[in-house]
Amino acid sequence: MSQITNTVLMIRPVQFRMNEQTAVNNYYQKVEENTLPEAVNAKATQEFDAMVEKLKKAGIQVIVVSDTKDFDTPDSLFPNNWISFHENGTIGLYPMFAENRRLERKESIIEAIESEGFTINNVVDYTAAEKEGYFLEGTGSILLDRSNQKAYCALSARADEELFIEFCEDFEYTPIVFSAYQTVNERREKIYHTNVMMCLGATFAVVCLASIDDKKERKNLIKHLQEDGKKIIEISEDQVNNFAGNMLQLKGADDRSYLVMSQSALDSLRPAQVELLEVHATIIASTLDTIESCGGGSARCMMAEVFLTKTASN
Repeated sequence: MSQITNTVLMIRPVQFRMNEQTAVNNYYQKVEENTLPEAVNAKATQEFDAMVEKLKKAGIQVIVVSDTKDFDTPDSLFPNNWISFHENGTIGLYPMFAENRRLERKESIIEAIESEGFTINNVVDYTAAEKEGYFLEGTGSILLDRSNQKAYCALSARADEELFIEFCEDFEYTPIVFSAYQTVNERREKIYHTNVMMCLGATFAVVCLASIDDKKERKNLIKHLQEDGKKIIEISEDQVNNFAGNMLQLKGADDRSYLVMSQSALDSLRPAQVELLEVHATIIASTLDTIESCGGGSARCMMAEVFLTKTASN
């Protein structure tokens, strides 16, 4: 199985703002003081459109679906949390922590993927777990090493261990479980999503090892990455705060490899780290200041990778 795809789904925002329901355990979110919601959404939309343009210019296929005002869905531009697409034609649907984020799951978005010629054979639906108060937020919570059939998960209020193990059994992945922390007001708090502190590429892994306080868990993670031949590029907690862990490797024109991140992530990296990354991929950086500050997510969160195959006529 391929680790990287050339196609992503992205949802264009219409009512983006800081989501008060997610802010309870997403410590990266900040209130935009004295800014009207319309202005926040306008800025976020500009950032979104500019990023889409950069991806398309690199030859990456972007399926853009515009959100609607039917429901209050301020975080809809982060679709990777509620859906995942797999090479065998299966899609996963995931239980979401915030009630208003559950409204992001729309049949029309799945239909938009199918209208592009992609085949969906099977749906694995975990969303009933929401009623029991258990959550697993897609490829925000789960980092997939598709080539080596391994799945990495930092446990949190949004990543339940039993649900994660169930996912690994259903999709035939080996689970690697750990806890990752950030310092908030001098206290160690769990990082809400795995993909904030770690990125898995085909031949490399960007990871904040310092966020894994348990030495055994840290050693186990390193062991798995090394045995699969991944070059480990370590980042600091300060760099995580600038979303340097929230990157995604994609394929562009002529199968060229790209690493997509925000400008703030790139600016936080040291020259030596940039050099290491550029061995594996060409960097695409886009300014996402409003999306990062209000949404507490960055470039990787905005893209749901499509690994489905197209029907013969497409």
